[in-house]
Amino acid sequence: MTVTPEQLRALAIRAEALTAEVWELCGGSPGGYPGGSPEPDPLVEARQAAGWLARAAEDLQRAAAELARLRVQPCGLPWAVCPEHGNTLSSRAGLSECRVCHRTWSYDRPGRPCEEPATWKVIDRAGTVTRMCDGHVLGARAAVQGATFVRIDQVAGQAG
Repeated sequence: MTVTPEQLRALAIRAEALTAEVWELCGGSPGGYPGGSPEPDPLVEARQAAGWLARAAEDLQRAAAELARLRVQPCGLPWAVCPEHGNTLSSRAGLSECRVCHRTWSYDRPGRPCEEPATWKVIDRAGTVTRMCDGHVLGARAAVQGATFVRIDQVAGQAG
């Protein structure tokens, strides 16, 4: 079975809901005695379990984020672009610069395959799917007539 970031996030949400339910059932968030009473709390174990659930929810969210980061595929188109402005790069003497934001790279960026994360699926009229980064989509929107543009994180269960 392949674990997806979406599955881990769903478990984290369930753990957060259980945490809130335990705290509500036990009369509030963890800590001390109920109502400031000097008497021992008979629900100390339940409150402790709620704390563990809260930490588990945080751990699951971190694991989901790390898994999503590791599963990101690069754009891979044969030339790189400015990630914010698209095909606006100029290169000279091994240096590249965006003509809009003036961000620079210390290599011939347009001469290398794009390593930005693929964040879009572009489906042309023939049904061909191409994964692209944000920068390449800027140019594709202007150049590709009748294509469908779908954010990869919006495609349920297919983010990887």
